[in-house]
Amino acid sequence: SGTSDMKKYWVNEVKDKVGETVELFGWVNVRRDHGKIIFIDLRDRSGIVQLVFTPKDGELYKLAESLRPEFVVSVKGEVVVRPKGMENEDIETGKVEVKVADMKILAESETPPFPLDTPGHEIDEELRLKFRYLDLRRERLKKNLILRHKVNKFIRDYLHARGFIEIETPILTKSTPEGARDYVVPSRIQQGKFYALPQSPQQYKQLLMVAGVERYFQLPRCFRDEDTRGDRQPEFTQLDLEMSFTDKEEILNLTESLYTEMVKAVAPEKKITKIPFPRLTYKEVTEKYGTDKPDLREDKNDPNELAFLFVVDFPMFEKKDDGSIGATHHPFTSPKDEKGNLITRDSIEWMKKEPLKVLAEQYDFVLNGYEIAGGSIRIHDPEVLSAVFEVLGHDKKDIEKKFGHMLTAFKYGVPPHGGIAPGIDRFVSILANEPNIREVIAFPKTGDARDPMMDSPSEIDKGQLEELGLQIKKKK
Repeated sequence: SGTSDMKKYWVNEVKDKVGETVELFGWVNVRRDHGKIIFIDLRDRSGIVQLVFTPKDGELYKLAESLRPEFVVSVKGEVVVRPKGMENEDIETGKVEVKVADMKILAESETPPFPLDTPGHEIDEELRLKFRYLDLRRERLKKNLILRHKVNKFIRDYLHARGFIEIETPILTKSTPEGARDYVVPSRIQQGKFYALPQSPQQYKQLLMVAGVERYFQLPRCFRDEDTRGDRQPEFTQLDLEMSFTDKEEILNLTESLYTEMVKAVAPEKKITKIPFPRLTYKEVTEKYGTDKPDLREDKNDPNELAFLFVVDFPMFEKKDDGSIGATHHPFTSPKDEKGNLITRDSIEWMKKEPLKVLAEQYDFVLNGYEIAGGSIRIHDPEVLSAVFEVLGHDKKDIEKKFGHMLTAFKYGVPPHGGIAPGIDRFVSILANEPNIREVIAFPKTGDARDPMMDSPSEIDKGQLEELGLQIKKKK
């Protein structure tokens, strides 16, 4: 890039380029007029550098006078050492400045609707989300996105080195009862039929185990049409991980090692309370702490303390408000008897008679009082899976309709398998000391699932509705 004697750099790279002529691109952060000299703080993703213009620069000086915050410019100039006593310790490039020889205004900017040089917590969130592309220019949010990128990259490298293959699974899938409400998508071609957006890739990852992949992962988007509560998002990202020929011990050890190494690499200032991570049963934590996700930090005021915990041995089934039996986790979780033995074809009848005594080979991963992952060893025997669906009140016809594809697949040699799915948004928000997950998502929705920037969800026109064979009926 640039001419043979000209190099294009990130702003923060110029600190080591004294005497070199460089080409830089970015936004005007601040303009300061000191007597006759004009100083411009030029900002790009990497940081800030000071540009200098003097009246003897002629036309260039006049151009500098026209600059306003957030104008986009390109500059060429020599990197020089700042005069003694004029250094700025607060920025990485604080010992140097660029004596500009040439500048172009690439785009002008209106005055932003809010300041961009503060952390931004003091600004109305609805307004920040409406102008999210400006909000993301602030230092705090830029750091959050970079931290998230580092977390994702660490996960990919770590799992690749351990024989995992990253595989993407479909976003348009089938609506099945898995817990939360599905987002549904009407089919134009198959009128009257609907796809669902995946609450998780649960069935696909199990089918990949049937396919002989053995070690799979991805960082999928998951969708749940839940009632608005706290800082939940209708779409979120998780690390989805599944292994064949494994057991609970191996999965928990892998998870512990991944998170210990990741914290060391991406957030070395953080201190993990206890390694190995404590493991407590569901019964122990609920009796001792009154919750299944206790905060085990020694000092809850220390933002750099991370207290990880595995909670194991959950009940497999629970009684719902209407008296029916529901799955505590999901129906693919391996059930166990009270002694911890996995349910086999021989013990199916006991499970049907005593559903509330059945335990699950399920585990939650907790951090600082938040559940950041759930996982389980899965059922790989189609007869046991059918029995679990029966306990949950599905009749044979219903099971065949909703899960026939799984039961068919399970007739063709299924390895024992299991996995875990940690949430990325929550983990990054804790690392970044952010109050909610919206602060670590590039384009989040509001608490009531709206996007003020795109103005979505929005109505669609009559023609689209007709094409889909849909009619809007207002709820009474």
